[in-house]
Amino acid sequence: MAQTQYGPVQVRITVAGGKITKAEAVQAPKGGRSDQITSSSVPRLNQAAVAAGNAQIDAVSGATYTSAGYKQSLQSALDQAGG
Repeated sequence: MAQTQYGPVQVRITVAGGKITKAEAVQAPKGGRSDQITSSSVPRLNQAAVAAGNAQIDAVSGATYTSAGYKQSLQSALDQAGG
């Protein structure tokens, strides 16, 4: 889990054959404007993680803190998975 200025971000991944087959944010910033940002950015970050297969993904414009927290949590999940 990564802590951001707007709240925690936690990413869970599924790895098969050494590749990320699924990425999902199980925790992301909530409340007020964060709800809008999370609902628009998280699906794009999930998709980018699967496409890239690593944590080297682009930040979503307008969601800088969520993107940074997502990437940090994604890298941690990859480290735990041995990738």
